[in-house]
Amino acid sequence: MYGLLGCSGWPDGKVSVTFVSRDGERLKVTGLVGDSLLKVVVDQKLDIDGFGACEGTLACSTCHLILEDSVYKQLDIISDEEMDLLDLAFGLTDTSRLGCQVCLSKELNGMTVRVPDGVNDIRQLDDQGSSS
Repeated sequence: MYGLLGCSGWPDGKVSVTFVSRDGERLKVTGLVGDSLLKVVVDQKLDIDGFGACEGTLACSTCHLILEDSVYKQLDIISDEEMDLLDLAFGLTDTSRLGCQVCLSKELNGMTVRVPDGVNDIRQLDDQGSSS
């Protein structure tokens, strides 16, 4: 699935995205207009531990990314569901978004996104809470 809940439309060109990994490595890749950032990570086989565990079904916060302020301001308004999951994300910032909900557009070409230092998977937290 990889983020199909948030993105739609037909691919119309490529967009360059640079991911800054947890160790500071810069990974420059391309995705298609209309792809989610989660789909880009999966399609490009980027090694980001734990990223996208729910495959874009908006059921965890493992695809949490930190965006540049200028990029964040260009995106559609954040949904209540995404905000609820982001509240549980590790290293939340004012420009945090879930990669499964960020759709590439030509205007985002050249964007840089940062992977937070850690990851919280709400599904694992739920499992731990139910076992006590």
